[in-house]
Amino acid sequence: MLPRIPSLNWLRVFEAAARTESFSRAASQLNMSPAAVSQQVKALETRLGTPLFHRHAHAVTLTEAGRAYLPSVQQSLLMLETATTGLFGETREQRLYVQSVLLFAHGVLAKGLPAFQAAQPQINLSLTTGNANSDFTNQFTDLQIVFGNPGLFGTEGDELLREVLFPVAPPEIAAQIHTPQDLLQFTLIEVSTHRASWLYWFEALRLPTGQARFFFADNSIMAAELSASGLGIALARAPASDRIMEGSGLVSCLPDLQVSGQEAYHLIYPSRTDLRRPARLFRDWLLDYSAAVQTR
Repeated sequence: MLPRIPSLNWLRVFEAAARTESFSRAASQLNMSPAAVSQQVKALETRLGTPLFHRHAHAVTLTEAGRAYLPSVQQSLLMLETATTGLFGETREQRLYVQSVLLFAHGVLAKGLPAFQAAQPQINLSLTTGNANSDFTNQFTDLQIVFGNPGLFGTEGDELLREVLFPVAPPEIAAQIHTPQDLLQFTLIEVSTHRASWLYWFEALRLPTGQARFFFADNSIMAAELSASGLGIALARAPASDRIMEGSGLVSCLPDLQVSGQEAYHLIYPSRTDLRRPARLFRDWLLDYSAAVQTR
């Protein structure tokens, strides 16, 4: 069976003709003849089994199928152009690939990266985020920032940050919390991907959980937004969660009751001796920056 993906050249011609609503103008932009544009569009329509344009005397307009197809074609061409420029438009020595767990990227990296880029303008940093362990496997990156057991992800690494847990809620709910038992009057929003959970927090303080009601989310950013919407009480994971908690208008329910988490954020890589220069510079900066964040 033939693959359904059409020729890239047909798609380029289709996009230009759709954008200009003219085979002639598309031909001029692509340095082709109008007849060649018409032929390539016809070949694409034959391949797809449906017309993409209504032909008029001096213009063309998209059919319903053409209008539905155009956004996907434009997005795909843009992604391909961006990836090509990113990978081959500059030397690999200048580009740095970093993948980070979402909460750390949002709450820690985002605030510090402008300073790193100002200090190292020659490094073109590409940052991607993930949440589950599977997001960090089989990925091409120079460095990964993970939470939990670093041995699951890489052979060498550095500890960056540990976390402190405490309950947070909108001010009107936090004002009703005077003892840990008061928390049980509300839904407790649990992050299913964390080992250090509400049960861990209560156990660390040697407190009973009683008939606690839980609502499960898959990350702390979502948990904060749910709490801000009035669904219940979330667990802050300071300092990485400080930014989202403050931005969501959440405050500590019991300021004097904080529990140290079980795990930490780690920077991992296959081999320190094999790190490229941009990765070494980023590692040195991140270790200093994370230490400063931890002591605030």
